[in-house]
Amino acid sequence: MTYPIVIYGHQILRKVAEEIDKDYPNLNQFIEDLFETMYHSEGLGLAAPQVGKSIRIFVIDGKPVAEDEPSLADFKKTFINAHITEKCGDFQLMNEGCLSIPNLREEVNRESHIRIKYYDENWEFHDEVYDGYKARIIQHEYDHLDGILFVDKVSPLRKRLLKSKLAAISKGKFDAEYKTILPGQKIK
Repeated sequence: MTYPIVIYGHQILRKVAEEIDKDYPNLNQFIEDLFETMYHSEGLGLAAPQVGKSIRIFVIDGKPVAEDEPSLADFKKTFINAHITEKCGDFQLMNEGCLSIPNLREEVNRESHIRIKYYDENWEFHDEVYDGYKARIIQHEYDHLDGILFVDKVSPLRKRLLKSKLAAISKGKFDAEYKTILPGQKIK
């Protein structure tokens, strides 16, 4: 099943997501649906709040950018109840976009190394360290679990300059090849 993507301005994108347990209803199907929705929307990652579920799950598959970033060829993972426990290394500026903020990309500064603890889809616990592009993708998706969007991390001047673009996006003034849920619309 493909979910519609929740768009900037919707209150669920600003909530801190709740942890779940292994008895969460239809969890395996939900994870499959997250991947299907991500592929359909042509994303590298997708967090549960982006499809209207305020729970601590996100999925990643780096294969679409593996030609430019070979280390991402086999980087397909599910993160459940994830918590980044450490961020370090040099800050690196890189262009980011988000399915919940269609057609907008900005330069975002993020730490180059992270340590994250999480459960995978089989409820196996992981405590792992990532760097470079993998760390960036994880941080971007992880932020969704804490109600943070990449536009929150741009410079104050850029935030002011983006204000009208973000207002237009929240009103549905964008083109997207996937179904969306605008602010004020009910999540099914």
